[in-house]
Amino acid sequence: MQIQTQGVQTAEFLLTEAPGSLSREQIAVAAGHALPAGQLLEQDADGTGYAPYGTTEDGKAAAILYAPLRASEGKRRATAIVRLAEVAEARLTGLDAKARTDLLAAFIAVR
Repeated sequence: MQIQTQGVQTAEFLLTEAPGSLSREQIAVAAGHALPAGQLLEQDADGTGYAPYGTTEDGKAAAILYAPLRASEGKRRATAIVRLAEVAEARLTGLDAKARTDLLAAFIAVR
């Protein structure tokens, strides 16, 4: 029997969020590889979109990807958690001590 391992599912990292869609925003993610739900994101240098956290040395974790994204050669539309939420540490991709502090500034608590 072949064993298959699933990746993080849509919003699996999310423990709680603000009512309605207050915690979420529609964003543009830079072209690149496929990204899993729970991927930490930082703002692009020009501030108009997002890229995976850690792309630049001085990047600041500013959002968490809500659902997986396929690889693309162009900018991609996505939904992200950007404020007022509690998230599961074990389900996040790219989390480090600095990112934890960055997220706390946006009232995103890592549990």
